[in-house]
Amino acid sequence: MDNEYSVVVQDLVKRFGDFYAVDHISFQVCKGQIFGFLGPNGAGKSTTIRMLCGLLHPTSGLASVTGIDVAKQPERVRQNIGYMSQKFSLYNDLTVEENIRFFGGMYQVPDSEMGERLGWVVRMAGLEGRERTLTATLAVGWKQRLALGCAVLHKPGVLFLDEPTSGVDPISRRQFWELIHEMTAGGVTVFVTTHYMDEAEYRNRLVLIYRGKIVASGSPEELKRTAMRGELLLIECEPLGAALEAVEKSDVAMDVAVFGNALHAVVQHAAEAMPRVREELEKKAITITRIEAIPASLEDVFVSLTAHESAPVVAR
Repeated sequence: MDNEYSVVVQDLVKRFGDFYAVDHISFQVCKGQIFGFLGPNGAGKSTTIRMLCGLLHPTSGLASVTGIDVAKQPERVRQNIGYMSQKFSLYNDLTVEENIRFFGGMYQVPDSEMGERLGWVVRMAGLEGRERTLTATLAVGWKQRLALGCAVLHKPGVLFLDEPTSGVDPISRRQFWELIHEMTAGGVTVFVTTHYMDEAEYRNRLVLIYRGKIVASGSPEELKRTAMRGELLLIECEPLGAALEAVEKSDVAMDVAVFGNALHAVVQHAAEAMPRVREELEKKAITITRIEAIPASLEDVFVSLTAHESAPVVAR
């Protein structure tokens, strides 16, 4: 059964003293899949990925990557994966070519293949003619693509990306994910941690983690369809702070949060709740410009699931 999976995690724990950074989590990642590991900062994402990369020893539980036990053979795990962090893991005082050759040596890329792999990275990163440019002088988007190329020089079967688009502009983010999809089309499994919920919409499968525990898992569509406890109302009104307080104090909404210049309220039945919400707001002399039922986003799902630290939900 494990031959179907690139990553298998069973009851994994990482404890620092009395603090559980990762609290008995379990999941599997299919081969050739883009797997999203989502959660806010401090949720346990980076701790998990460090364990899976053989950089941090688990307190208990089991985890394997490409069939290798991460606790028993961490060095072997590191030889068989690619890893890219949000800081891109590059050496700013080296040139583009020197960085590529350095990582080629680290990953033991044969000399007979180094020239071809170097050329591939330069083309993929869009750095033709900049091979001798100091990495420190590159724009963030170029550094990102260069770091990605360095992480896969040795053609690993699994690529771990830890917050890879943090601080990157939207155009560079889109170009980056186009490259990732090309890699998965070639059979590479990609495990990516992120707190950007909009990026997660394009993953094959997701796990949502909060305070070290998994609160939901499934495809983006499954989660939006099954994990949302209730229906969602969009409420555009003014003043927003007073409206938030009014809806929170009413018994109409199960959860309410500010989204941009509007409120998103989770209610049992949207059609029944809309007139009641309107009535509550009008009592407070709040001006309503728009109120309607809308489909939930992943961010809405995550807020709904974590608002009361609810029990885990698994979409099948």
